[in-house]
Amino acid sequence: MTAAAVLCGLGSWLPDGEVTNADLAAQLDTTDDWIRTRTGIRTRYVVSPGEATGDLAVEAGRRALKSAGTEHADAVVVATSTPDRPCPATAPEVASRLGLPDVAAFDVAAVCTGFVYALATAAGLIATGAAGSVLVIGADTFSTILDPADRTTRAIFGDGAGAVVLRAGEPGEAGAIGGLALGSDGSRSELIEVPAGGSRQRSTGRPAAPGEEYFAMQGRPVFAEAVRRMSESVEATAARLGWRVEDVDRVVLHQANARILAAVAARLGIPAERFVANIDRVGNTVAASVPLALGDGVADGELRPGQQVVLAGFGGGLTWGSAGLVWPELTPA
Repeated sequence: MTAAAVLCGLGSWLPDGEVTNADLAAQLDTTDDWIRTRTGIRTRYVVSPGEATGDLAVEAGRRALKSAGTEHADAVVVATSTPDRPCPATAPEVASRLGLPDVAAFDVAAVCTGFVYALATAAGLIATGAAGSVLVIGADTFSTILDPADRTTRAIFGDGAGAVVLRAGEPGEAGAIGGLALGSDGSRSELIEVPAGGSRQRSTGRPAAPGEEYFAMQGRPVFAEAVRRMSESVEATAARLGWRVEDVDRVVLHQANARILAAVAARLGIPAERFVANIDRVGNTVAASVPLALGDGVADGELRPGQQVVLAGFGGGLTWGSAGLVWPELTPA
């Protein structure tokens, strides 16, 4: 029987720099009410000068390993769209700093779907026998690529990292990752992008135009795509696991926007109280979003052993994906 990837450890980490809506209102043409009404966000956290994505990933990874009761993993996969450097990947240095020399380590770039894609990749490593355990980290520092004058993106995004440990186990046991459903639509890549800095812009020989080095997003079409794709993905995962959508106990979506969460709940016909949400406290943390929500869900008592849980993400690419599991007995760190 093919080994299943079983979730056995969970860790979270946020930087110290808390930024409230009042802080943003003092700097930009915005208000606390404007931000909360449109996004549901009250506060977010950002890195300090000199602090990078890898630093957050190390802390979250260390806590996930502690939660799993181990100091070892056979591979490290870091989901991020804000690596410490364009080259090399961030994961090998993270692995080294965690005391994991010589293990396989690489990055996965799928923006806000990154953690789900990384879960699927790790599950594949375990299924093929290439690894007996994998540390999967979602980490991003989007504050480093936002236009300081853009009130919309600065209100939405925060920095953070979340991590899980997956071990080889049996498909039927609690924590086994299943029902994976992944997708993409590259024809709409311009909806979520950083226009400059890659080979596309550099190969033209022209310098980046002002503002092209910053993250840009087309809000209305992104909203519609996010609702549709995450809803369909949750349905696909439930079907693959043999669950009825209405019997899913908890849904943990990428924390993009409170209105998106509400719209997905309405479209699926699942009561809103079954959706784990922490966006009001941390904002949109991109690849860290789902694992951070998992940590807060356990801490808040929203996630309990034996529940049928579906995770789903949507992000740039466009990309989307979902996975399901019966929530296991574990203590986050």
